[in-house]
Amino acid sequence: MAEVVDDLSAPLGQQKERRTRRLRLPFSAMQALAGLLGLFLICFIGVAVFSDNPLGGEPVAHVALQEKTSGDKTTAAPTAQAAAGEAAGTKQAAPSDQKTVTIIDGSSGKRQNVVIGGDAPGKAEGDSAAPPPVMTGIDQRLLEKTRYGMLPVIADGLKPFTVYAAEADRAKAAKMPTVSIVIGGLGVGAAKTADAIMKLPSAVTLAFTPYGSDPGKLAERARAQRHEILLQIPMEPYDYPDNDPGPQTLLASLGPEENLDRLLWHLGRLQGYAGIANFMGTRFVATDAAMAPVIREAAKRGLGYFDDGSAPRSVAAALAGSQAMPFAKGDIAIDAVPTSGEIDHALAKLESIAKERGSAIGTASALPISIERIAAWIKTLDAHGVMLVPLTTAMLKSKSS
Repeated sequence: MAEVVDDLSAPLGQQKERRTRRLRLPFSAMQALAGLLGLFLICFIGVAVFSDNPLGGEPVAHVALQEKTSGDKTTAAPTAQAAAGEAAGTKQAAPSDQKTVTIIDGSSGKRQNVVIGGDAPGKAEGDSAAPPPVMTGIDQRLLEKTRYGMLPVIADGLKPFTVYAAEADRAKAAKMPTVSIVIGGLGVGAAKTADAIMKLPSAVTLAFTPYGSDPGKLAERARAQRHEILLQIPMEPYDYPDNDPGPQTLLASLGPEENLDRLLWHLGRLQGYAGIANFMGTRFVATDAAMAPVIREAAKRGLGYFDDGSAPRSVAAALAGSQAMPFAKGDIAIDAVPTSGEIDHALAKLESIAKERGSAIGTASALPISIERIAAWIKTLDAHGVMLVPLTTAMLKSKSS
């Protein structure tokens, strides 16, 4: 108690001095504290300078993203909400996925617009799209399983050209004038394709493009009606890309490996075809270096080749001959001018060529007026001493003559 009294009665200056002495730290403790502060500053500066963090220590929120691979590009998958928005946007934009292809007849210059649906495979989908299923009525021995689907091959001495050729009286055909009709551009418009299948005789050959939602199903229906079929391969025209045959077009500017890769993609779109044909392609079929690998590959697989006659400088005939490959070339584009009068005139000319040379081949599209006039004309052939035969019969006839 005496100590407290002494503190209260002590002079103010003496009391303050005494308290100051009680709060003063030893010199060694001050050195230790300064050392700790210095160490902290050094660590902080080191982290800021040497850490690979462009945000400089700013708070960061980490979101886990899964990756998805498309072709040779890797992209981050969006969050569930963003994915839902993207899906909605894709659904709204679906009509823009449709592609309008302008088909130009090489001899007449006639233009025809064809709309390819959004489900037609694009170039980026060539490897990832699921291969089409095998059609019914196909000889399994003549199929090779590949990443493109089932491709035609020669097996047990059998070739797709002979196995899938339509039946015909070839002995009779060898003794009289014959005409063949090839209707092309099928498989995209289901209604027009169905008309060609059902309204024309089975001796008419039908050529399918690899596009459309399910070209295999329509081709299957054609074969069920005893039509022989061809597969049309999109090839580069002179005015490409202004005039674009469609996805996976074979281009004269590409190397053999890439064109063969595209060819195999097309060959896998359906089965049961006796041969292939050009779809457009005025530039490509006139380029020997580009065309030669295609002809060799098709011949190796036991197929025939049909040249629609639209390219005057086509090298297909010479190349097919070098491979001992069944070959034929179109003589007349029947509906180059799609009117009743002009179609009838073209058919009369086709008949005249057949009587003069022994055989003639006409090409046409599946326009309603074309199918109507061709069907009516075919009914008159017997009376005129001319025989309608499938294209494969004409190929074999020309080879034997």
